[in-house]
Formats: sequence, structure tokens, C-alpha cells
Amino acid sequence: MNGLLIDLGNTSCKYAVTRDAAIVSLTRDDGADVSRTAASMLGGREVDILVLSSVRGADERLRRGLARLCRKFIDLDYTAPMPLAIRYDTPGTLGADRIASAVGARGLFPGRDLLIFDFGTALTVDRVTAEGVFAGGNISIGLRSRLKALNMLTGRLPLTEPEPFSAEPGEAGRSTVEALRSGAVSGMVFEVEGYINRYPGHKLIFTGGDALFFVKRMKNPIFADCNLVLKGLAYIAEYNAQM
Repeated sequence: MNGLLIDLGNTSCKYAVTRDAAIVSLTRDDGADVSRTAASMLGGREVDILVLSSVRGADERLRRGLARLCRKFIDLDYTAPMPLAIRYDTPGTLGADRIASAVGARGLFPGRDLLIFDFGTALTVDRVTAEGVFAGGNISIGLRSRLKALNMLTGRLPLTEPEPFSAEPGEAGRSTVEALRSGAVSGMVFEVEGYINRYPGHKLIFTGGDALFFVKRMKNPIFADCNLVLKGLAYIAEYNAQM
């Protein structure tokens, strides 16, 4: 089975070509013209299955364009067949990226209670039970979003990047820039540690653009995979191909 997986996020888009559920090529861009990039990657070939995870809202033109590139097209939401049960009061509002990450984590660690942290524009924290049930989660503000908000919503605080940052979480900044960096990073570290303490015995999984930044700042053993959404899409593609 040949497939194409697309993870369309808030700030970038990842594409993966698969063969028999294994990723054979990977590329990334800003997601400005997803259909064109996808068609270029396939070089005129039609794939057996294409799975899209998008957090950018409905785009019927994009979906029609992608559907022409494959024999079977899955625009991922909670109704798609998948190896995961979803227990969520408003499943129609559940982001495709959160679903895919949960499926990916479940595929990597079956039979384990899982806590999944996605460090991107937002910080999402999701829980998957050992029985394979998505049991809900929380959404908070991501690292760079915190720093941007402090700049945009105040009169004098400068816009800064989180790096370089070498202080211990909670250490007091000795300048305004250091205070901003330490406040944003420390706040997220303490937030994540709170969830870890709330759910002891869970396998901890970090993903997203800032995952590796935070792995280095945590005391607990962490499994990190920045392509967890794509791996989840691969599991979903394989599951549907066998139906």
C-alpha cells in the first residue's frame, strides 16, 4: 500500500510518503499550497490512500484537490475508522492533530496509560488509557504564543525568543528579557510537572515543535517524537487499508 500523509498545522505543514505503513520520504513547508506540494511529491502518481490532519478549518477546494491524488481520501475527524475509541463530550470539536497524536502514541505503546504533551502554538495535554480510549485532555497556550501575547498586550514588554535559556526553571531573571524567557519557560515546566504528578504511572510522550526544548528541562524520563501526528496518520491509513 502506498500512501501520503499530511499534517497541516497552524504554522507549518508536514508531508510523508509511505510504503506499507513505513515513511519513505518527508518534507515540510508553510502550507501555503498544500495540493501543489502533495502533487509534486507524488510526481503524477496516484496513491492508494491519503490521510489529512488539518487544524486550519474547512477548505473544500483543498479537499477536492487532495481527493484527486488518491484512491481513498480520509479527512481526519472523530468519525474516521481508527484503532482508538474516543470518549469526549464534543467530539466534533476535537482537533485532528490531537486524534492523530493519540493514535500514534497508542500504536507505539499499546496497553499503557499515556499522557501526551504537544508543544506547539498551543500546549495540548491528552490522556489515552491502557484500554485504548481517548479520555480527554486540556488546551493551554504554547511557549512562543506566551511571549508574543506579553508583547502584544502590553505597552513596553519587548518581543523575545525563548532561547538562549540556560537557567533552572523558577530562577529569577536579572533583566526584563531574562524575566520574560524564564517566566514563559518556567511556567510551562511547572504546568507540565503538575500534570505528571496528577497522573502517576503514565507513559510520558512529548511531541510538537518545542518538544525537544522541554525534554532537556524535565526531571522525569520522557519519550519524544516530533512526528507523532504523522505516525498516527500512518496507523490510521494502515487500519483503513485493511478494512
